[in-house]
Amino acid sequence: MSPLETDKVKALLQSIEAAANATELADAVKALAEEAIPETAPELIRALNYNNPGAAVAAVDGLIEIGDRAVQPLLDLLDNYNYGARAWALRALSGIGDPRSLSLLLDTAENDFALSVRRAAAYGLGSIHWEKMPNDQVAAAQKQCLAVLLELCRDPEWIVRYAAIAAIESLINSTPSLFSDSRVSLEQTHQTDPEMAVKARAELALQRIEH
Repeated sequence: MSPLETDKVKALLQSIEAAANATELADAVKALAEEAIPETAPELIRALNYNNPGAAVAAVDGLIEIGDRAVQPLLDLLDNYNYGARAWALRALSGIGDPRSLSLLLDTAENDFALSVRRAAAYGLGSIHWEKMPNDQVAAAQKQCLAVLLELCRDPEWIVRYAAIAAIESLINSTPSLFSDSRVSLEQTHQTDPEMAVKARAELALQRIEH
């Protein structure tokens, strides 16, 4: 950071520490996030633990704006004991789409007990920037993603199933050859899912992919 940036960040961090209520805290985190300075990523990640949705949304936006340089801090500082913070962190990683988060997204989507975390991971599997991965690894990784997403189409929570369908659509848009492996599952979901929103999302995905 430049000396000017350092002074500004110090002042913004002091505002966070001095916040007297939830609104002031959210505003202070938003001000820090808007600077999108990579060195502030750990502070923005800490804001995901504040139990303050306004602060968390601002922090996620800031981390996404920082981009690739926020990925390793997010992976290193992920809170395994606070499912709310994990969900926010997964949203940030999903918004960035860096392949370094792929292993975490796959494991979380399959195994995390918290539906909000599984949902965030599902969306993330549909937003990976495959061009940043070595070419010889892409096909196998995409097939692994699709397998997990197809399994999530049977998740007990409808919002996870919905996210999985959206991610499948995104994945197929990037690699149309995967459609043949997912068409039957999407059609079954459209026909048999008990939730109207999920049925409609599956139908929309099929329409968009086929046209």
